[in-house]
Amino acid sequence: MFAVPLRTLPLIPLPLLVLACVSERGPITNRMAHAGTNYLSRAARHPVSWQPWGKAAFALAAQLDRPVLLFVGADDCRGCAAMDQEAYDNPALAGLINSLFVPVRVDRDERPDVAQRYQAAVQTLAGLRGYPLTVFLTPDGSAFFGGTYFPADDPMTGRGLMQILPDVARSYRDQRQFIIQQAALVRQLAMTRSGGSHGVLQPRQLEFEMGTMRGGVAVAAASGAVRRNFPATRAVGALLSDYGRMGDTTSLGVARAALDRMLDSAPPLPADAPEPQGARDDPPTIVRAGLLRDLAQAWAVTGEARYGDAARRLAGALAGELGGGRRTDRAVFTDREAFVIGSVLEAAGAVGDSAAEAAARMALDSLLVRVYTPGWGVRHAVVGSVQGLLQDQMQVAGACLAAHAATGDTRYLAVARDIAAVLDRDFADPLGGYFDAARPDPAAPAPEDRTKHVLDDLLPGANAWAARVLLQLAAATDEPRYRRRAEATLEAFAQAIGGEGIRAATYLEVARQVLGRR
Repeated sequence: MFAVPLRTLPLIPLPLLVLACVSERGPITNRMAHAGTNYLSRAARHPVSWQPWGKAAFALAAQLDRPVLLFVGADDCRGCAAMDQEAYDNPALAGLINSLFVPVRVDRDERPDVAQRYQAAVQTLAGLRGYPLTVFLTPDGSAFFGGTYFPADDPMTGRGLMQILPDVARSYRDQRQFIIQQAALVRQLAMTRSGGSHGVLQPRQLEFEMGTMRGGVAVAAASGAVRRNFPATRAVGALLSDYGRMGDTTSLGVARAALDRMLDSAPPLPADAPEPQGARDDPPTIVRAGLLRDLAQAWAVTGEARYGDAARRLAGALAGELGGGRRTDRAVFTDREAFVIGSVLEAAGAVGDSAAEAAARMALDSLLVRVYTPGWGVRHAVVGSVQGLLQDQMQVAGACLAAHAATGDTRYLAVARDIAAVLDRDFADPLGGYFDAARPDPAAPAPEDRTKHVLDDLLPGANAWAARVLLQLAAATDEPRYRRRAEATLEAFAQAIGGEGIRAATYLEVARQVLGRR
């Protein structure tokens, strides 16, 4: 993890400048003590005057005529912990931040919509993906410079915060119009990247992209990067599906090699284990849930006992966590919880683990009571104001369909159908596909354009999973309208997946299923 130095950034070639005196026009105090998650509240001890995400922080930045320093992190992120220890616990660096910026801190898991928005901006700015996100914003919330991990001090390369912070503050003051123009360009490019590109599903194109994805899985398996990589688990599942439908032994061989590498490190590696070159740092529970789906699928298509045995062990472990074994100091977020529940339900049914299936069903019932309202979909968490996120709706609908398949209980099918109706009413884009949020973020500093994501990241791509859910609904209800909606969703992104490799796995798997049924 690293960030491109400010003075070498292609979009914003800002020169190295001397720190100018910036007077303090009013006290800023750390406001994390009463934050909504433990990840944020722990930052109350930092000397940095962190502000919560919201219009008040950006209004303060406008009042003080300063840029915003946005930091997006999470519990399951070693780079985030490293920056906290090295940079944000440093009183000298905190003093620099507090005098030149309005610092805003966001929990990636509490606000995945904010995280996705600024991850797209950082990818546009610096070609980087991953967490933490360190982004500099104008008071209207537009990004003009950023990266992922920055060391506290690096005078040799100029990549340290001690070097970058004065650069950014001076450039924001002296080159304001240029920065505003560049921020607008970054926003437009990021929106274009996430907006989708309509086309027709072409078997040859999908086959070519499958080959690209297969190569990505092989590289990740050989290097060991697959061990903490959630998109890789989705890619392995797509390869196993390809073998199950087409008998492609090349896909099976690559999938087996990746599974063997992941099994060698299951249960998940300790936090201080060496990380191979190119590895991601994804949430361990989500990686394990993705691996569980792969193991159950591998057992189904090969009949090899080692995959079935490993799936039963992992299903039991995840079911135990759902049943109360999870750490109590972490908030439960709907999208992640539902994905784990759905993974256990699908795998338990495949390998005949009735105890794990019952535990997952109980967890789903509890989740529905806490977050689901008929006619309105699901909330992101039991507490907090975040609601109307596409990923939450799709993961809960998917888990309900898995429960319906396992038990035949029609109340789960009714919930999935109700969420599908909410999907069309609140999330549908007339140009195709579904927006990531039902409405613009009310806490954003300015009205935000809604984005649409289809590629896998910390969870399956929301639009790709929507197509999967709609196909499952079509099969469960014999109503062709759901299938038509699934195909239209896939077509909305047909020209947006080229060269994306393993991140296109869920899309490719569902698209190949659609073509196979025509």
